[in-house]
Amino acid sequence: LLHPLPRCFRALNRTNQAVVMAASGMMEGMEKGHVVTKLEGVHKKAPSRRRGHLGKRTKFVRELVQEVMGLAPYQKRIQELLKVGRDKRALKLAKKKLGTHGRAKRCRENMAALLRKARK
Repeated sequence: LLHPLPRCFRALNRTNQAVVMAASGMMEGMEKGHVVTKLEGVHKKAPSRRRGHLGKRTKFVRELVQEVMGLAPYQKRIQELLKVGRDKRALKLAKKKLGTHGRAKRCRENMAALLRKARK
């Protein structure tokens, strides 16, 4: 059972559900902690929850760099393999270069999308 709060901020009621205890200003006990007023309408996520999320600026910069610099040699080779229908070989090459199966599949799909875009 995963709880959204650390153990020091929650207590379990009789049905083993997490219950947030209000701070009492005391140094010890179940409701220990400084009393603060919660801000209304503020739901700030922890930075760790946002990690890995692609931002607008980063996406724009990556697209611009790709447009200016072109493709890496291994990406050009993957495109050539896709042109002749060697999808599995393209995946194996991408996996060797990128390290994981998931990254390789994403790379192969991106290269296939670029090929489709170039044909139009």
